[in-house]
Amino acid sequence: MTKPSSGKVALVAGATRGAGRGTAIALGEAGAIVYCTGRSTEGRRSDYGRAETIEETASQVNAAGGVGIAVGVDHLDPAAVESLVQRIDDEQGRLDILVNDIWGGENLIEWDTPVWSHNLGSGLRMLHTAVDTHLITSHFALPLLIRHPGGLVVEMTDGTREYNADHYRVSTFYDQAKNAVLRLAFSQAEELKPFGCTAVALTPGWMRSEMMLEHFGVTEANWRDAAARQPHFAAISESPRFVGRAVAALAADPDVDRRTGGSFSSGGLALEYGFTDTDGSRPDCWRYLVEVQEAGRPADATGYR
Repeated sequence: MTKPSSGKVALVAGATRGAGRGTAIALGEAGAIVYCTGRSTEGRRSDYGRAETIEETASQVNAAGGVGIAVGVDHLDPAAVESLVQRIDDEQGRLDILVNDIWGGENLIEWDTPVWSHNLGSGLRMLHTAVDTHLITSHFALPLLIRHPGGLVVEMTDGTREYNADHYRVSTFYDQAKNAVLRLAFSQAEELKPFGCTAVALTPGWMRSEMMLEHFGVTEANWRDAAARQPHFAAISESPRFVGRAVAALAADPDVDRRTGGSFSSGGLALEYGFTDTDGSRPDCWRYLVEVQEAGRPADATGYR
């Protein structure tokens, strides 16, 4: 049986861990050729100092049924990104899916810290790694993507446009970074329309990234045990594969252009497209956050997954 994205070429920028890794693997499940980029390679760790590598991600793409290609790239380096896109052009002659998932800001976050107290260097670095990287990557990748109608750009962020409009997100710097990416999807959608290509913003819910699992002292195998520390996390969290399957569903939708410029969540798209998380559920995190957690109700995912 032909897979929905068989023959399609994808670039997942920022595929080392988290949503990027989950997306790369899900596109592999759909049969795509996936270029997995990031700064953490088998021969060099990024400033995160973590063990995950893009080679591991590419291997998992292969295991899922796709073709994973690992390329070490710092997406703040225009020459490196230009070289990456030239390699994709040389090897494949096309680009069908671009996922801008570069972030790099976990170690720079200062929760609930006003702009005048926040470390300025960390705040500006967060904006560079979260926004400049997306712009640089799109600048070089989109000329390849627009060669063929039907191309898809996914800007990965935190929060939907609706949710972020009236919620303060962590700090001024974080708030600016995540909302800039929402607007970037809208702007690119306008520029891509004449070429028959689509751009959307997408957010995971409360995602069980490698770092989040470590924070709660659990693994993907026993994440529900985190209920003792954070019952809402245990109730509504989702695997990184869930938002990846949202990307795969968008890429397989022949009418995806109707969504261009929009802002979507993994849970919202699951209800529309019918895909599930790895445990067979459909966690609708953003609705849960408003209606349960922020409303002060006890943790209960009934009706939300």
